[in-house]
Amino acid sequence: MRRNGSIWVLTTAFVFAGVATTARAQQISEARIRELIKQAADRVANGEISGGVAQPAPAGAARPVVRLTLDDAVKFALERNLDIAVQRLNPEINDLSVASIRSVYHPSLTSTLVTQSTTTPSTSTISGTTGAGEGVIVGLGVYNGGIAQSIPWGGGSMTVALNNDRRTTTSLNTLYNPTYNTNWSGSYVQPILRGFKIDSTRQQLQVTKISRDISDVQLRATITNTLSNVRNAYWDYVFATQAVEVARQSLALAAKLVQDNQTRVEVGTMAPIDVVSAQSEQATRRQALVSAESSRRTTELALKRLIVAGTQDANWNAQLDPVDRPEFRAEPVDIDAAVRNALSRRTDLEIAKKHISANDFTLKFLQDQLKPQADVTATYGLVGLGGSQLITAGTGVNRTVTGSLPGGYGDALSTLFGRNFPRWTVSMAFSYPLGLSSQEASVARARVQLNQVQAQMKQIELQVATDVTNAAVTSQSAAEAVQAAQAARELSQKKLEAEQSKFEVGMSTNYFVVQA
Repeated sequence: MRRNGSIWVLTTAFVFAGVATTARAQQISEARIRELIKQAADRVANGEISGGVAQPAPAGAARPVVRLTLDDAVKFALERNLDIAVQRLNPEINDLSVASIRSVYHPSLTSTLVTQSTTTPSTSTISGTTGAGEGVIVGLGVYNGGIAQSIPWGGGSMTVALNNDRRTTTSLNTLYNPTYNTNWSGSYVQPILRGFKIDSTRQQLQVTKISRDISDVQLRATITNTLSNVRNAYWDYVFATQAVEVARQSLALAAKLVQDNQTRVEVGTMAPIDVVSAQSEQATRRQALVSAESSRRTTELALKRLIVAGTQDANWNAQLDPVDRPEFRAEPVDIDAAVRNALSRRTDLEIAKKHISANDFTLKFLQDQLKPQADVTATYGLVGLGGSQLITAGTGVNRTVTGSLPGGYGDALSTLFGRNFPRWTVSMAFSYPLGLSSQEASVARARVQLNQVQAQMKQIELQVATDVTNAAVTSQSAAEAVQAAQAARELSQKKLEAEQSKFEVGMSTNYFVVQA
């Protein structure tokens, strides 16, 4: 009995000793866990855990980093954007088209120089030879000059010409040898019905000028849209960059959770299945980081596409570092004022108005083609004659040259300016097609097209008002959403800080910190 009591006493002593030893072991294990967790956290902070933080590229392969503000991006776009560069050439092309059409009204100089000699056999007594079959040699020199020009006012055209020739001959029947003939003439053609107010050239000129104005508006539209796209691309890139940073922090916390759980498994306070769960979460966060990196590269390329002048641009191969951050200011939107401003400044409306003007000129031209054709032509001319005058004796075939009076081209000019031999002509040509003509069908079609463009303009105005109103409503909703998101972020930040505080005192785990 006493022996059994001794055994119970020893057993009880061993039990209490084991309990004390187990409690002391548990206290040491928890302290060790805290120390290991702290070491793991330090390793994560120093980037020593694989997969937690993206490793920097080798020094030789590192891309140059360009710190880029929003103003810099806008400046680069204005200077280097290829869409703007292409659009800037369109006004120049239209300027050349206008100059090409306007060249019709430039004066045109004409000239003719001819020299020839002709020998004709004599077949009659009036040929001026002394015997049958003798040759009559005639020499001719022509020196003509003139100027022609279309008039941009009234659709008229004028022509002024001065024709001169010098003739020599062996014929005895001539009175001058050499003979100088000079002929000055001026002609003006004026349409008085069709083509007086507008013609095809003036219609094309006006339409081309409007096209030139449209190209200016399109250039402004391209610049406006490009700058808007640059701003959107810049903020998208800022968002993508910050998303990468958030994904890296999330991956670091997930890696820290894996390290923490592995430490707990090593000391026997956690089941291995919990490590697998943490590793799964780490893999998910790594996948999110890869997706964020891909989105950042995509948004960076989209921004570069708008601000570089080609693949040879220095910024194309550089890494852009967006340094600006958005500042939110909720401002009220006056929808009525915004709609009025849009209707007065929208480029698509301005282009539609230009198209209406172009169609109006086309309609006026086609209506003018329905008028009768009535052209008045006025011509005035002077003739001059000069040369060495032959003195002859006898008549007919018995006529012989006994001498000459010297003369030349000056005599021809003297008689020309003396208006010794004037001539003038005034005429009018009239024509009018009978029955339905193709011009009437063209006018009807042009009227329909003009009405269609006017209806399209009203459609654009309605669409502009709708777009602006929707944008204003969306802006107000977005402002409210941003304010709500700011409040949610502040609460989430407080929740994260609370979880981190609980984690520091051992009342939480990295899993809940990651979820926070």
